[in-house]
Amino acid sequence: MTADVSSLFQPLRVGDIELANRIVMAPLTRNRATKGTDAPRDINVEYYRQRAGAGLIITEASQISQQGQGYVWTPGIYTDAQVAGWRAVTDAVHAEDGKIVIQLWHVGRISHSSLQPDGGAPVAPSAIRAKGKTYIESGFADVSEPRALDLAEIPGIVADYARAAENAENADFDGVEIHAANNYLLEQFLRDSINKRTDAYGGSIENRARLLLEVVDAVTKVLPAGRVGVRLSPVTPANDGGSDSDPQALYDYVAAELGKRGLAYIHVVEGATGGPRDVAPFDYAKLKAAFGGVYIANNGYTGELAVEAVSSGKADAVAFGKLFIANPDLPERLRTGAPLNKPDQATFYGGDETGYTDYPALAEAAE
Repeated sequence: MTADVSSLFQPLRVGDIELANRIVMAPLTRNRATKGTDAPRDINVEYYRQRAGAGLIITEASQISQQGQGYVWTPGIYTDAQVAGWRAVTDAVHAEDGKIVIQLWHVGRISHSSLQPDGGAPVAPSAIRAKGKTYIESGFADVSEPRALDLAEIPGIVADYARAAENAENADFDGVEIHAANNYLLEQFLRDSINKRTDAYGGSIENRARLLLEVVDAVTKVLPAGRVGVRLSPVTPANDGGSDSDPQALYDYVAAELGKRGLAYIHVVEGATGGPRDVAPFDYAKLKAAFGGVYIANNGYTGELAVEAVSSGKADAVAFGKLFIANPDLPERLRTGAPLNKPDQATFYGGDETGYTDYPALAEAAE
């Protein structure tokens, strides 16, 4: 890198969490939890420990219940075994002076009946099947037909998020990130392309945002608001999202409501998740202003783009995904301009240490 990277290495206070730098590890699903329990295991501990040089680690998405699971071998945060597995991860990261929050996840309709309690249908705001795939024991498969959540079931979903936040506290996380992006359950409720409800959770922007805000309010009764963030993806087409009819108005409203609640940050996927940043028009500066707090930018950032975003004030911090997969010491590589390892996509999902904990750090590469 030729740009002055010092802006990325200024400390940052994110709500109640003090970060040593502004380089964030994005949540990355890797499908390597313990088979049968979905608890983190030893290789997960080592994977996160290696990456503790990030100003903040946001863990891979972790289901708040069995119903919330959409892919095989993803970790949960709803059983004692899962809490114990995550506690080993947070202990290892904290021993390296790192900061780590867990991303709380309910996939909604992006699931398969083989992963659901008693082989049932996945749940969604409306009974509209997504055109998409999920990952089950036999490999990639079409997602299953969902059923619309009954009004009486919604308080139970909110309670599952609150319980997951309690478990995150017991696992000694620095905070939680509520996953309201990539067209999983909370974003399925937000978007009128997916949510066709006619009750208090459908129709107007205020109604469609109701579930997310109820979840935030429940979680912030468990943890201080300064230890809670939310991930948003205003225009991503991921998981057959379909654009909302007025994404700017919707997400500006959501951001303003989150800002009123004093949350630690919003973490925003700019453009198409893992794809073009210019997939649809959207004013992220307006979103940032509506929130009024720490804005973590995400999607397709290089070191140079991150320096420009932070030094100009467009973002307070930048989250990196694939670069962190292949470069456990990414902050040091960005600081020194060292070459970057290339990620091997064939080892992204499932498997063992290969393509997970065996990417060399700079010191190892030198040897």
